[in-house]
Amino acid sequence: MKNYAKVIVKGSPISKSNFKLFNSNGRAILPYNSGKYHDRYAIYEEEIAYEARSQNPNIVLSQALIAILKVYYKSEKRHPDTSNITKSIFDGIEKSGLIVNDAQIRKIIIEEFYDKENPRFELELFGESSYEINYCVNQKEKEDIAIEYDAPANRKNNLLKKEKKLKEDSTKTCCNICGKVIKDKESISANNGTIKICRECLKKLF
Repeated sequence: MKNYAKVIVKGSPISKSNFKLFNSNGRAILPYNSGKYHDRYAIYEEEIAYEARSQNPNIVLSQALIAILKVYYKSEKRHPDTSNITKSIFDGIEKSGLIVNDAQIRKIIIEEFYDKENPRFELELFGESSYEINYCVNQKEKEDIAIEYDAPANRKNNLLKKEKKLKEDSTKTCCNICGKVIKDKESISANNGTIKICRECLKKLF
């Protein structure tokens, strides 16, 4: 009985979350024959299923599995979240019948690469009864140039708003006991002006 399979699917990997539509009841659906852009995911899932089965004829993996997934994108800057890609891929693999349930994947390593000419994903599946995995993280002798990421646009705007609010709050005078914002004329200073107390808290102290 074989406990190993490999699947290679050419084309830029896509994420299921980017192609969902919602019906009148608010339920998420994945169209496949609307003739519109959103059909793309369902077609991609069918392609994964076809390639998985044709590349691994007569193989059905039913035991716990180790998965090694290598994802090759066209661009370093514009691509789906790799963490979301796994669900899309394993839905197609399960649909192919190569595995019986995507819950079989108990250990997974995902690596992200870039190949402008040949975007694809390569997936290897190993049965845990026959294989084990060892991995370690080593510090490099010489540091590479760091790949920096920006926050998503919606989060970036929220972060800027929070930063602005923090700056505004830093210029306000707050009671050191209750934290309430107070005007200078309504506060009592102590310890050479380093402590500010509102009049209400001052009354409670006596």
